[in-house]
Amino acid sequence: MQKFIPNDRDSLSLLKKLDPYAALRVATASGAVLLLAACQTFESRPLDLAAHNERWRTQGSSDEKVHAFAKRLARTTSGSSSFNPANGISLSEGKMIALVYNPDLRVARLKAGVAKATADHAGLWNDPKFSLNVLKFTEGVPDPWVVGSALSLTIPLSGRLRAEKSRAEAAMHAVLDRVAEAEWKVTIGLQKAWVSWSAQRTELEQTKKIVEALNSIVKSTTLLAEQGEIPRTEAALFTIEQTSRRVEIERLEGEVEAQEQEIRTLLGISPTAPIRLVTDLSLLGWQPSEDRLAKNNPTLNRLRSEYEVSERTLFREIRKQYPDLTIGPQAESDEGQSRLGFIGAIPLPILNANKGGIAKARAEREVAQAAFETEYERKVGQLAVLRARLSAIKAQRVTMENTLIPLVDRQTSDARNLVDLGEGGSLVLLESLVRAHDAKLKVIDLQLQLARVESEMQFLLGPTNHKSNFKKD
Repeated sequence: MQKFIPNDRDSLSLLKKLDPYAALRVATASGAVLLLAACQTFESRPLDLAAHNERWRTQGSSDEKVHAFAKRLARTTSGSSSFNPANGISLSEGKMIALVYNPDLRVARLKAGVAKATADHAGLWNDPKFSLNVLKFTEGVPDPWVVGSALSLTIPLSGRLRAEKSRAEAAMHAVLDRVAEAEWKVTIGLQKAWVSWSAQRTELEQTKKIVEALNSIVKSTTLLAEQGEIPRTEAALFTIEQTSRRVEIERLEGEVEAQEQEIRTLLGISPTAPIRLVTDLSLLGWQPSEDRLAKNNPTLNRLRSEYEVSERTLFREIRKQYPDLTIGPQAESDEGQSRLGFIGAIPLPILNANKGGIAKARAEREVAQAAFETEYERKVGQLAVLRARLSAIKAQRVTMENTLIPLVDRQTSDARNLVDLGEGGSLVLLESLVRAHDAKLKVIDLQLQLARVESEMQFLLGPTNHKSNFKKD
């Protein structure tokens, strides 16, 4: 099939011989064929919740994706943790799973793909424009038809396309920094949830221990009450405390289960996936540093990238005020006479000159600068607050471990000896057991507070590598 070329002399001769409406149809059909050859087609892809649900419920900590990511992370300077979920999932292993399967991170990375697609196709030349005019004289003339065609192309003399490409690349980097920020938030969020769950598990274990201790004491105090060694009202206090602690165990078991499900949600693992979590209340010992905060904080890195986008946006708007040249060949047949030539056009930046776009871009750059500077001030203030809290909690923990815990342990031992010897002191023993248990819970709570404060400080200081470690295979 022959193609219609608008500035070809043979085509013009053909147009003069054809009926004008037929010529118009030929030109339209030829243009449509060319357009369809260059265009992409739409393919519908309906949502399939059943298939996704099946995939989601079968994915787990031992999937190949997680192992591959763990191996890649182990080869980097920032990650050297081993990955072996067969003996239970530790916090460090949970972080790897979350980086692969966390639902929020999946969406964030797909949005980064949108920015990459935009950057890959930014700065392209505008498509050429083809025009066709067919006129007929209403008065009788030997050749009443006037047929004209033109092909125009815009040549970007202003440098606007290069500026657009540069801005799109900066925007892509800003989105990637947003992904790295989201990854760090998920990592620290998982860490906070993990230490909270670990604290609840430890508190549950301590409560079970005091119930076990009360079980044996209830038997002995009941026997002493039956023998008349102690009043029955005193013996009943042990049974009341025992029952109260059993109720506390039921509450803690519910809290532990709920927090485990929250961790599974952060991991991106289904509620019924066969995994076993390992408690972790260890302290990290991060040293606060404003210099590291300024360099590695993921939020500041993202705002720094967004400021770069505003800079390149302003540059693009400034380049837009300069004109681009539109030029192309033109052919015409008028009363049997054929003409060939060129058309050209260039806008004159006199009245508009993109003043509105430039003014808006300047104002947006001021906003981006203020956002970065004020966020830095806010982060430095938060770091100072965390330093003060960390110091106070450490001082409390030292006092608890070095003074209070030894005192209550000694008091409990002495009271137990008195009861065993039948010399009374049952109420003292009960009070001592309760005080010892409360002291241990206080230590657990202080450990939890320390871990939370250190997690907040860790988030402010940022990861060693502030770029995303996740790449699709």
